[in-house]
Amino acid sequence: MTMSQELSSSISHESTTGRDQTVTLSVEPQEAPTELLPEPTKFALPVDSEHKAKTFKIFSLANPHMRSFHLAWLSFFTCVVSTFAAAPLLPIIRDNLNLTQLDIGNAGVASVSGSIFSRLAMGVVCDLIGPRYGSAFVLMLTAPPVFFMSTVSNATGYVAVRFMIGFSLATFVSGQYWVSTMFNSTIIGSVSGLSAGWGDMGGGATQFLMPVLYELISRVAGATPFMAWRIAFFIPGGLQLIMGIIILIFGQDLPDGNLSDLQKKGDMTKDKFSKVIWYSINNYRTWVFVLLYGYSMGVQLTTNNIIAQYFFDRFHLKLNTAGIIATSFGMANIASRPFGGFMSDQSARLFGMKGRLWILWFFQTLGGVFCIWLGLAKTLPTAVIAMVLFSLGAQAACGATYGIVPFISRRSLGLISGLTGSGGNVGSMITQLLFFSSSRYTTEQGLTYMGMMTLACTLPVTIVHFPQWGGMFCTPSKDEKRVSEEYYYSSEWDEAEQEKGMHLGSLKFAENSRSERVKRKEIIQSSTTPPCATPDHV
Repeated sequence: MTMSQELSSSISHESTTGRDQTVTLSVEPQEAPTELLPEPTKFALPVDSEHKAKTFKIFSLANPHMRSFHLAWLSFFTCVVSTFAAAPLLPIIRDNLNLTQLDIGNAGVASVSGSIFSRLAMGVVCDLIGPRYGSAFVLMLTAPPVFFMSTVSNATGYVAVRFMIGFSLATFVSGQYWVSTMFNSTIIGSVSGLSAGWGDMGGGATQFLMPVLYELISRVAGATPFMAWRIAFFIPGGLQLIMGIIILIFGQDLPDGNLSDLQKKGDMTKDKFSKVIWYSINNYRTWVFVLLYGYSMGVQLTTNNIIAQYFFDRFHLKLNTAGIIATSFGMANIASRPFGGFMSDQSARLFGMKGRLWILWFFQTLGGVFCIWLGLAKTLPTAVIAMVLFSLGAQAACGATYGIVPFISRRSLGLISGLTGSGGNVGSMITQLLFFSSSRYTTEQGLTYMGMMTLACTLPVTIVHFPQWGGMFCTPSKDEKRVSEEYYYSSEWDEAEQEKGMHLGSLKFAENSRSERVKRKEIIQSSTTPPCATPDHV
């Protein structure tokens, strides 16, 4: 039996109403007894053969697709608020704890370095036990450190608590994984951009929320300044606990149910941890996107830590004024990151994967240019304009990045999402250590150098090539066997695993990812550029 015949005999075909005529998944072409066939599943949205939604209704809470979307972005939003809650109150905290510039820099690095490990772990958790448990447990386990912020009395405690709170940023990975399992590949860029962008708004919301809470506690409750900032941290900590409980009660891992339940029923097989790791680290595209995200999301995380203090010190603004300006940087995520994902999807409809790669390069380069301009700005209006344009470019690049990540691997999607997300934290940690953790550079010089690094670290996107779709400058492979989506995704499973039917999910995904080869034949016929060679093992 050929692979295309195996695919057609192993997956269900969608009806016009969104209901599936489901047959049992079987390696052998034998007919299953009628009484063993599962009942057709009903969904509020039209779905594909994987039961992933093909449309998106932003104001809907329909289970499981839209409910999962809203839980994903809200969980990440809550954690971003907590992680960067100290930044807008830094002028007060600095005086209370007698922090030096080195202490402030170390705390900024600590706030993003903790999630390097938690995001890696979250990727594996999503692959093996599902995003629902992963999100809920991280939210509830990192809530106590947020409460502990009210008890710190020195620089060491401040750095340590910010490090522990930073673990909560792993909810980004679970959120991206979650929407990738719920929505079709033709809209995944837009949906993942909305989910992550709205979550990232927490970086802007906290710049506004925490100073307001501080003022209310000071004026209404009559607390001293050094007590008011401590009390304010109970709000984000409480929100994390509430959000974790909501996810446990209302969340669902996959369109057809929770992962553990499906495994117990035999509808899904448990994957091998070693294989999940191998097919993520052995794919060179993984590491390219780790670097790229290090200088799109990484510069955002860095900016969240320094932007309020930058405007406060450089232009001698009031704390509330500096916080409001800094808010616009994070709040731009409500539109800019979704716009990046949307443009990734739109370009794919015209140019396939090549279009997605070019859009990513364009937005990330734009962000680097305006970051340099922000560092060179001499007046407040110029700095504000540069900051807004910088945020639009960098955040749109993040959305475009996760318009591509789900296509790197089907089997190791969770871990690759985790590695890419960790790349953002590694990039932020390195950047803050180099440019913002000592008095060697002024903040404006650090911004300029950060922009330059962004331009340089965006260039590797030009070497990304998918044998079935091509790259920025290269056409798809001329090998008729390797040019198939089925070949690319089923190659992650060995012969024994394929005999057990473990690869059938990858075959479904391959069928639905054919949208990435839009107009491929026309491009191959008209292009004089030779195809790039991609090694067999990647």
